[in-house]
Amino acid sequence: MQDDPLQQYARDRVEELPGAGLEHPFGPHWEVFTVRGKVFMLLTEVTGEPIVILKAAPEDGRALREQYPGITPGYHMNKRHWITLHPGGDLPEQLVEDLVTESYLLLVENLPRAERPVDPDAFGQEAP
Repeated sequence: MQDDPLQQYARDRVEELPGAGLEHPFGPHWEVFTVRGKVFMLLTEVTGEPIVILKAAPEDGRALREQYPGITPGYHMNKRHWITLHPGGDLPEQLVEDLVTESYLLLVENLPRAERPVDPDAFGQEAP
């Protein structure tokens, strides 16, 4: 990994997400993060830079691409439903963590209820 901390922010956040796991189905140059076998994040440097690829709601992805030059459509993924985060320092750590969490929750909310490791509507909210 290069000096940019982008991928490390993403990895650190995944460690806090219940049911998330790391796989390498595309070889050693791709870190694929899944819940119940479904992908929510990919890390790679095959493009020549350490990138993070995440699920995003289409309207959120569009807004993020307009606001941040370091966010582009998903590399090798459906461009409406995935975004790519590029290194370079314009993406705050908290934003990266929030985008990883959102990608995870987008996947979890589409799992059958019995397979969900968390309730996507309540995850991250503190009890009253």
